[in-house]
Amino acid sequence: MRILLTGSSGWLGQTLAPRLKRDGHEVVGLDIVPGPHTTLVGSIADRATVDKAMQGVEAVIHSGALHKPDIVRHPVSAFIATNVQGTQNLLEAAIAAKVKRFVFTSTTSLMISRRIRAGKKGGAKKAEWITEDLAPEPRNIYGITKLAAEQLCQLAYHEQGLPCVVLRTARFFPEEDDMAHEIAQSEENTKANEFLFRRLTVEDCAEAHVVALEKAPQIGFDRFIICAPTPFQPEDCEALIADAPAVVERYFPDYPALYARRGWTMFTSIDRVYSAAYAEEKLGFRCKTGFKEVLESLRVQAPAR
Repeated sequence: MRILLTGSSGWLGQTLAPRLKRDGHEVVGLDIVPGPHTTLVGSIADRATVDKAMQGVEAVIHSGALHKPDIVRHPVSAFIATNVQGTQNLLEAAIAAKVKRFVFTSTTSLMISRRIRAGKKGGAKKAEWITEDLAPEPRNIYGITKLAAEQLCQLAYHEQGLPCVVLRTARFFPEEDDMAHEIAQSEENTKANEFLFRRLTVEDCAEAHVVALEKAPQIGFDRFIICAPTPFQPEDCEALIADAPAVVERYFPDYPALYARRGWTMFTSIDRVYSAAYAEEKLGFRCKTGFKEVLESLRVQAPAR
């Protein structure tokens, strides 16, 4: 297929483009920043640019956006122009081009309300078990515009019949989290912990898009949380707030020793868990890398010096 990939110069796009090409697809990369997989440099907020990129396209993967770190660099109007109007431009152009597959990269961030973010500090009695049934409560312009874009995708399906699959991806970015200063851990340690409940690799994220692209015509429209499989169960949520290390040790008895070899620590409290069960059930996708695989890699590594 000839596939339009927005955000082709980004972290996901640089992994996804070669993955699609390995399957024999022709990738038309669109990004505001030049890159090895970017065919056309331009903004999705510009309809003429989108129409030019859409020529001969059979499928769209829309991963381009302004993200949370961009909040300090761009005004609200820029988020609306790119994340909302840009998505509408792509949907309209895709419908006009009779595209039959549209995959939208969304975010689990839009599901985290201020109440959940407060976690234990706000007096939470248990961790939030997050599934697709949880009503989103975006807490910033990034989440608000991503939710609006999801709704535009849903409207395009219901009114125009464009198959749209929305992937609410957990963390896969390489940068340090903006709250990292609150945690006395190395970046590598923190990311390892997050594989328990809110992270995945960029390779798994790319693979999820490949699967969604294949199954979009059969699915029609749906939203899926994409995250490494959690070992936890809903009944663990109270204990995860009170004593997360003890819960983790029940599932992985040797993790304390493996962590000690590297001088790592576990989060004392976990306030949310993303469940990817629905994606596994309906989309047929499961991440290859989770906390189990993280520990397996630690078993074969030499202790940190």
